[in-house]
Amino acid sequence: MTTDTAVRTTPSARRRRRVRRLSKRDRIVIALMIGVPLLLDLALIWGPAVSTFFLSFTNAHGAAPSKNIGAQNYTYMRTIDPDFWPALRHNVIWLIEFTVLATPLGVLLAVLLDRGIRGSRVYQSIFFLPVMLSLALIGIIWELMYGAQFGLINGVLGKTSPNDAINWLGDPKLNLWAVLVEATWRQAGYVMVLYLAGLKAFDPALREAAQLDGANAWQLFWRVTFPTLRPINNVILVVTVIESLRAFDLVYVTNGGTNGLQLLSAMITQDIVGPANRIGYGSALGVVLLVISLVPITYFLVQQFRKSER
Repeated sequence: MTTDTAVRTTPSARRRRRVRRLSKRDRIVIALMIGVPLLLDLALIWGPAVSTFFLSFTNAHGAAPSKNIGAQNYTYMRTIDPDFWPALRHNVIWLIEFTVLATPLGVLLAVLLDRGIRGSRVYQSIFFLPVMLSLALIGIIWELMYGAQFGLINGVLGKTSPNDAINWLGDPKLNLWAVLVEATWRQAGYVMVLYLAGLKAFDPALREAAQLDGANAWQLFWRVTFPTLRPINNVILVVTVIESLRAFDLVYVTNGGTNGLQLLSAMITQDIVGPANRIGYGSALGVVLLVISLVPITYFLVQQFRKSER
């Protein structure tokens, strides 16, 4: 065999001969598959986000002409608005509650159900049921339970008369914690499903090896199971932060996000589509919420890129 023939029959040469050139139809299909989602993403997500950023530096108010006012909206937010800092504090409380109560509760439920206890399928359905319900519907259900005179909770406590009934959702000292119970009821089921999916994919050989080494249930979870499920842990962390920041439905159904239930998301809605119609100021609140939300998203993306590099 000559040298020229050997070169022509090398694997790389054969692979090059097998590469099919894209036809005009293929290029059109690829362009549509990439271009249409990209255009929708730009039009529905990035376009409004960029517009909101520029509107936050204006005094846009309804249909009236707007003008650039610099950072006055942000200054007003930081120094004058009486609801901004309470709303930010409530979002932080929401995040802490999800982190220290709802997420550990969901992980505990997942670990218990993963052991294959009798009726685990039924328990999974029961705990996952709140996740399938809309948050607005959950708020309405809990309003019936928190009712001042005819609610289930006051009825169990024996406080049904108008004088001693506990106003769970009307008292600003109680309503935030009452609504957090509603949010925990749903969030725990959500975390349970995510973590249970990770546990189902967990290699049982690692568990058996740890048990042979004498590890108890606590050591098995913290030293073997939990570190192995780091990707799921990262997802749960990001989901927990985002869910706490975008909390809206429950407080808006309860009292419109006022009287002790101020949240950044509710304030944005009140300013942009409410009677105030302060589009510029509502946009500034939206930018603040976006910047805060980008922190966990960036963390998640960095973790994913590092994983891909490894």
